[in-house]
Amino acid sequence: MLDAALKAFAQMFAPPLRGVLIKAVGLALLFIVIIGIALQRLLAGLADSGANWAEQTSGFAPHSVWAALAWMLSIMASLGIITGAVFLMPPVSALVGSFFVDDVADAVEREHYPAETPGTAVPLMTGVIEGIKIALLSLLVYVVALPFVLFAGFGFLILYVATAYLLSREYFELAAMRFRSPAEATAMRKANAGYIFIAGLVIALFVSIPILNFATPVFAMAFMVHIHKRLAERRAELIEPHR
Repeated sequence: MLDAALKAFAQMFAPPLRGVLIKAVGLALLFIVIIGIALQRLLAGLADSGANWAEQTSGFAPHSVWAALAWMLSIMASLGIITGAVFLMPPVSALVGSFFVDDVADAVEREHYPAETPGTAVPLMTGVIEGIKIALLSLLVYVVALPFVLFAGFGFLILYVATAYLLSREYFELAAMRFRSPAEATAMRKANAGYIFIAGLVIALFVSIPILNFATPVFAMAFMVHIHKRLAERRAELIEPHR
């Protein structure tokens, strides 16, 4: 598994994947900026409305005091969103990765498995639908875990474990679907659930590192191509003696 992770990391910066990496990082950054601006506008509007309501209801302190409070709350909201970008990366990664599944897998297969039959491209819509599903699940986990972040880091543990499970599930199945049906890919994932989850912990660690996490879609897909290949080889070795 460590060898697969090192190969995936090294290949990200090689010429065949460099262009894909730049596009994936750019798209992830664009999504983060759009989400950040939308949330900042929403929270700033709520802070301003709350300050106006408090001013009219309380009847004390001049308008300038409430305006300053609204401004401070807006600044705090902006800083919170910048910090929260780390937590938003798992859903963003899931969505962005669905656009580059085959570009990454093709490069990995050509580089490391040239003698084997290449996989069949996963339909773009299938990949995008899977990405949206995992992104929404990741957001749900984020919302559920957020209140627990203050309790001795328990929320961070929830986020880390959930991210490992969700991203490993998405990227492994996308890698497997290049060689088998969606149902077979799911069955293979379930049959190797423990191993794939451990691989997911590597992805979750990668996505938790600021700046580097923008490259998560490329790293995770390349990594899971190697993981699928190794599990497929192990499966073939187990079946062969019985023939």
